[in-house]
Amino acid sequence: MELVVGLDIGTTAVKAVLFQRDGTVLAIAEKLVTTYYPEPGWAEQDPVEVESKALEALRDVIQHSAVKRESIKAIGISCAMHSLICVNETGIALSNALIWSDGRAKMQADALSKKEIGARLYDKTGVPIHPMSPLVKLIWMKETGFNAYKQASHFISLKEYILFHWFGERMIDYAMASATGLFNKDTLSWEQEALVLAGITEAQLSNVVAPTEVLNGIRVEVAEKIGIQKETPFVIGAADGQLANLGIGAILPGEVAITVGTSGAVRQLVKDSRLSKQQGTFCYAFTEQYKIVGGPTNNGGIVVQWLKEVLHNEDEMEDFLKKAETVNVGADGLFFIPYINGERAPIWNQNATGSFYGLKITHTQNFIIRAVLEGITLNLYEIYQDVKQIAGEPERIFVNGGLARSKTWLQLVADIFGKEVCIAESPQSSAWGAAWIALVGIGVEHTLEAIKDSIHIEKVIKPNVENHSKYKRIYEEWKKLIPK
Repeated sequence: MELVVGLDIGTTAVKAVLFQRDGTVLAIAEKLVTTYYPEPGWAEQDPVEVESKALEALRDVIQHSAVKRESIKAIGISCAMHSLICVNETGIALSNALIWSDGRAKMQADALSKKEIGARLYDKTGVPIHPMSPLVKLIWMKETGFNAYKQASHFISLKEYILFHWFGERMIDYAMASATGLFNKDTLSWEQEALVLAGITEAQLSNVVAPTEVLNGIRVEVAEKIGIQKETPFVIGAADGQLANLGIGAILPGEVAITVGTSGAVRQLVKDSRLSKQQGTFCYAFTEQYKIVGGPTNNGGIVVQWLKEVLHNEDEMEDFLKKAETVNVGADGLFFIPYINGERAPIWNQNATGSFYGLKITHTQNFIIRAVLEGITLNLYEIYQDVKQIAGEPERIFVNGGLARSKTWLQLVADIFGKEVCIAESPQSSAWGAAWIALVGIGVEHTLEAIKDSIHIEKVIKPNVENHSKYKRIYEEWKKLIPK
């Protein structure tokens, strides 16, 4: 039996998933990762801890499945975007990893967005000017005299940190490089104008390779800790967004993926660069043939979790969300703007805040739950409008992420978007995308598109036509509140 592992290094957890070649999940191991908030607006992770959790996840998924070492054909890697670590020549971290939600560089982002060079770099890199971007983080480091920045010999992501410590090589794939804001999405090379602005050189960055690049010769002690053969090939893979689209089967023109975990995103694969005039969307490289366009939101499942905690609700999540079904469409005029965590798309404003509008004495807990779910989903719909403008009208919508386990929320997506919503049998889309890239890298599979034959659509949610008609009117009222 041919087996493959997808290692998914996410924001809240590192997950290792063991697959059969046909996509069947045999085992999963998940290790939570700690995020630290040393100052308001800052968000960091310890790269030593993340690497350790990656080792543990791989070890556990192999041990618990009791598979033979030689049956694992390859391991592919997915990783969350926009992390930045300052390291010395030997790979020792001089700083924690500043992750995507770190907002310390908002002053630098505001200043850069008002300059001509900001618009020019967006055109070249496809990365909106925002504190999430490692480019903007580096500018903050330079301008504030950040000690780790001054002492660093290299600047890398969490994936690069792990690869260096496991293989002794400095390399980064197109997708992870593209998310830095330092990489030209069209020439697939580091963008010199961005490097000058960040105050660094190309020598301080990793070599850029295709997502199918195979890494051999893992350090013996690492292989022993994981429980694999030293000869087991690793494939570098890509970023979690691109691999989520691949792993859910949203590959062809007209196929859009909506992911909602802690955060969220609307994404579509395309074969040429496409940018919005308002800088409302990203365009990142994936392979030499594919790029991905879309918009990310800071406010996905984290908002639901916040509400659950505020209400001191101890129900299971699905039971909590089902309370929204007792309330009519529109929550009796209660609107919710979900920007409690600042926001990326569609407004790209780290200073944005959330709010309820239209609150009445008759609004109970269930109305508030419905309004929050509607607010999150209407925000995704607003992002979708920008993506649709540059990528065209979608034919199918694929949904994945934590909220995709909620029947209540899935029906809400179908009703607001007015489209059929497809849900894959396995929710492990980023890990399966990484595993598939690994199979292509070692030559067992030959195309990305062939993954569709191994993705089983569990169900298709059809929209309620009457509800969609109501939501079109609600959306027009909701979006008027955003500037306020």
